[in-house]
Order: sequence, then C-alpha cells, then structure tokens
Amino acid sequence: MNLEGKRVCITGGGGFVGSHLADRLVADSDVTVVDTFANGRREWVPDAAAIVDGDIREASVIGEAITAETDLVFHLAADKDPSRDEVGQFRENNALTESVVERCREVGVDSIAFTSSSVVYGEAPRPTPEDYAPLEPISIYGASKLGEESLLSVHAHSHDFTVWNFRFANIVGPRLQLGAVIPDFIRKLREDPSELEILGDGRQEKSYMHIDDCVDAMCHVVEHADAPVNTYNLGTRTTTSVRTIADIVADEMGIEPEYTFTGGDRGWVGDVPRMRLSVEKLAALGWEPDGSSDDAVRQATRELLEQDFETESD
Repeated sequence: MNLEGKRVCITGGGGFVGSHLADRLVADSDVTVVDTFANGRREWVPDAAAIVDGDIREASVIGEAITAETDLVFHLAADKDPSRDEVGQFRENNALTESVVERCREVGVDSIAFTSSSVVYGEAPRPTPEDYAPLEPISIYGASKLGEESLLSVHAHSHDFTVWNFRFANIVGPRLQLGAVIPDFIRKLREDPSELEILGDGRQEKSYMHIDDCVDAMCHVVEHADAPVNTYNLGTRTTTSVRTIADIVADEMGIEPEYTFTGGDRGWVGDVPRMRLSVEKLAALGWEPDGSSDDAVRQATRELLEQDFETESD
C-alpha cells in the first residue's frame, strides 16, 4: 500500500512509537491519532494530525477515529508493561484489538498494521525467524500479543483484511519512558551516581533498535508486502547485554558507578533473558537495519539525557 495521500488512523498515537510514526506520516498522509494519553503526551502529537481523545473500547471514540474514509489503521494502543503478571492485561489488550477490528468491519476498512512483539516466541532458538513454531510465550504480555495476532489472522483469511504484524525487538529512542531499561538507569544514576542496581544478573542479552529505524521499517513493510497476513521481525542483527547498557549509560553520563545485582537470570517473571530476531525476511523485502544494538542504545541514551522524562507519564 502506498501511504502517500492515505487517511491513516493511529491508535495509541500519543505514545512512544505512535507519536514518532505520526511525525513520519503527517507530511504525506491525513493522520488521525486516538489515545487516552495515559501512556503518552498530547504535545508529542504533531500539529498536523487530528486528535481523538478517549478509549477505543468506547463506541463513540472508535466511531470518530475510524470512519468509512479511513484507508489504514496502525493499531498500537495497548497496556505495554511486559512485567505485569496479571491475566487482566490479556483481556484488556485483546478487547482493544476486538474494538478495532469490529469497527473496521462495520465501516469497510480492510487494512490493519499491528505492533506485536518478540515475546510471542517465548524462549526460542536464536536468531528466531518469523516461521518458528511452536509459539510459546512465557508472559501475559506475550500471550496477549499472540492472541491479538490470531484475531487479526482470522479477519485476514475470513474477511478479506490485509494485516501487517510487526514483532518488535526492544525499541529505544527519545520519548521512551520509565519502565524501560535506559531511562530507568538514567533515573537511578541521577539519584545516586555512585551505585546502580541492575535487575537479574546483568547477562540478559537482547536486540535493540532505534525508533527512527523502527518507523522506517514499518512504513517500508506496509508499502511493499501485500499478502493477507504479513508478519515481520523488526530488530538488528546484534544483541546487547544489560550490563553493557549500564556501561554505555554510565559512559555517556561521565560517571563510574559500582554495580549491584538483584540476582537470577532474568529481570522479572516472564522476562525472556536472551532474544535475537532473524531479520532476513525484512532484508529480502529490501530494508536492512543500519546500525548495531550498541549503536541504538548509545544514540537513545544521548537523546534521553536531553529529555526531562522523569516528570512524564510512560
């Protein structure tokens, strides 16, 4: 789908990824952002975008955001806390996606791009390709994303939708908020530059991708992949350990803290300690990540050090 001139709705468009996506699209597309702004900020939404303020599970809100004139929905709205170990998160996230697909069917919108996650794979062999099976998530968050992918698959195969699923690595950059490792380290070290507590043993090792590359890859996939269901990993070919992230943050802050560790091989219940996605399918479509995970972490750290995120909501 050529995005130029299209009418696009972004659910969760006031959040970290959604607002950057809106920034990218407004130059050439007619963008509507719908968000409660519980996990984002209204000022992040570009002036050229229309804003619908509210919960997409409410008929009046989703009815205003997605109309018969909408060409494509980027569905990003979700409870994104990967450490939340409650079944309620599964119900809430799936209810958000149900609301979107039901409204799309009602008004004849047949194109949805969905932000999923690498956590749908669980603890899979690395690098993990998109066709790896069985998918066995180990967190409620991963289960919710897999459930949403399944619902979208049904609509693609039974109701003539076109669906793009993006299985994200760890996306980093400006506007990333507390709860993610880089801003958490910055906050802790601002409070006490002499010591940094690291969850787990610090050996957790994952792929990190800068938000600019993430948005560029999302747009490329939507414009070049046209199967009923198009599932793509978005990440880099390299990984970075939590300890290395601590080193990068400390280096960029010009300090040398002592590290302490909470212990164990993961940071929380459901944490996948090691993750690296195969991006060969993405490369075959004509888009390849430019930098490494270390590059993404260092760039994001520099950007976040210039951002007063501590008083902002996640």
